[in-house]
Amino acid sequence: MFMGKVIGSVWSTQKETGMEHLKLLLVQPFDAHDRAMDNVVVAADRIGAGVGERVIVAQGSSARMLFDRKETPVDAAIVGIVDSYEMAVKPS
Repeated sequence: MFMGKVIGSVWSTQKETGMEHLKLLLVQPFDAHDRAMDNVVVAADRIGAGVGERVIVAQGSSARMLFDRKETPVDAAIVGIVDSYEMAVKPS
């Protein structure tokens, strides 16, 4: 899992079976210090996240477990919208 920020949407009129009603969002992964990292990920969203929100994303088989049809071709899914987070920082 990783935390990221929703930076956009993907529209697709033709989708594989099992993806017909899925909303797809672009998520930019961030590290714990709010620095952008890695590549942008396309994630399925069933919980109603929006652009600008920080989200939790599951990937791989964990993402597919959320769907009734386990063969749904989803590699990333938004599993939570972050209200806040706290991190203990060791002194330098």
